[in-house]
Amino acid sequence: MNTSLVKYILHLGDTTLILAQQNSKWCGHGPVLEQDIALTNISLDLLGQARNFYQYAAELMNENEKSTKDFIQSLGMQTDEKITEDILAYHRKERFFFNLLLTEQPNGDWGQTILRQFLYSRFQYYLYEKLQEHPDTQIAAIAAKSIKETTYHLRWSSEWVIRLGDGTAESHERMQNAIDNLWPYTGEMFLPADFEADVKIDFSGLKNKWLDAVTSIVKQATLSLPENENKVYMHTGGKEGRHTEHLGYILTELQYMQMAFPGANW
Repeated sequence: MNTSLVKYILHLGDTTLILAQQNSKWCGHGPVLEQDIALTNISLDLLGQARNFYQYAAELMNENEKSTKDFIQSLGMQTDEKITEDILAYHRKERFFFNLLLTEQPNGDWGQTILRQFLYSRFQYYLYEKLQEHPDTQIAAIAAKSIKETTYHLRWSSEWVIRLGDGTAESHERMQNAIDNLWPYTGEMFLPADFEADVKIDFSGLKNKWLDAVTSIVKQATLSLPENENKVYMHTGGKEGRHTEHLGYILTELQYMQMAFPGANW
């Protein structure tokens, strides 16, 4: 079993799962019904992507019993059961999740939630463009399917960034605060972890494309990126399992039923 490949697949699944969990908290609380439903549907899209990655990771892990047992222990899990998507989602602690730190940041107000989605969707779109050509055909297939959803996520969030940034004085201020709060978590997206280097994920040119596209939307929204944004301290560690204090609370809520009633199913 190629453990680096499996870790990368888990990283992709973890990132979309945590963002889906964060976005889903707006269900029933959005500013207007239509947008409440839109964000809920985006959450479901992200959850579906996470399931596809977890299912593939489980398939690879179940191919070799010995190497899988060692790998499971390295993920802090103890189980003799066949690995499933549910085990991967519900039976790991935060130290063994590999999601981007950006996705675990608090929802804050509507503006911060929108900006978090926009920053990640812009990155995800360019990343999945590359992954469609990945030599692993299953990863390529998941990326090809997911990028159709990501295209909508990107359009929806971009329109909201412009609407709020170029809206009232208050909405403009809130969006600028969101940029200042979230920008320090964007650098991690372009710093390859060891497992990404092992599976030869090509990040060349990705950051410049992302920055150009983000800058264009930010300008249309009459907002500004931090001065000397390249010198802003960037938080890292999510890909290696080092997280902010927020992830523990997210997983407590997400995993509660499985922890309270192990093996429960509907």
